[in-house]
Amino acid sequence: MRLTWLESNTWLWQLGATGILVDPWLVGRLTFGNTPWLFAAERTTPCNIPSDIDLILLSQGLPDHCHVPTLRQCDRRIPVIGSASAAKIAQELGFETVISLTPHATYQWQDVTIQATAGAALGPTQQENGYLLRWGDRALYYEPHGCHDPWLKTCDPVDVVITPLLKVRLPLLGAILKGGETAVELARWLHPQQMISTAANGSLKLYGLLPSLLAVEGSLAPLQQQVAAAGLRTQLVEPVAYSPLDILPTVVEA
Repeated sequence: MRLTWLESNTWLWQLGATGILVDPWLVGRLTFGNTPWLFAAERTTPCNIPSDIDLILLSQGLPDHCHVPTLRQCDRRIPVIGSASAAKIAQELGFETVISLTPHATYQWQDVTIQATAGAALGPTQQENGYLLRWGDRALYYEPHGCHDPWLKTCDPVDVVITPLLKVRLPLLGAILKGGETAVELARWLHPQQMISTAANGSLKLYGLLPSLLAVEGSLAPLQQQVAAAGLRTQLVEPVAYSPLDILPTVVEA
């Protein structure tokens, strides 16, 4: 598999023969509603929408996962898989094939099985998704806020996890990205070969009140020690934006 982080929550995955664009924000400014005074972000590194895309995968309906200006520039013939809130937006934009997945429901695309997991709950009625993807004998799990479905404890091991590794807090609200001990617990559940951090800012320019209040807790080195102390061989990885990561299958020693 080849995994390329395109900053923020955006990824391009090549899983066997299938190219998947994940939570894309690639065009224009990112804001939440009409509140740039609270938060706005801009790219300093231009990034074109990839051409070889078989699927678009959306974990949430919020703009940093389901960015309407970016989706407007995508080919409407590309199938979209998303949470209920994200699927509704894709349908309104005129995508021809939109699959809304609730937690534990699956969708088969050629040789890739995509299964939704319960991700972030945004209020009492808005359930967003994580995803467990399997193809051949390979597997990947993705959840961009560190909100992990306890159902995962019943799942077989995966090759790769993509999720926040460090905790990010806001005053009064607490952790908005649940890394740290949550990431270690997830490693115990899924025994991944690698855990790759996501949702970082990279080279983005951030504006508004909110970025000045965000606080990141800890660093990867002591977290890697905690993973090792738990008897796990999982490697923690901080991706470099736009630099593909090629993940080879684990070699099982005789």
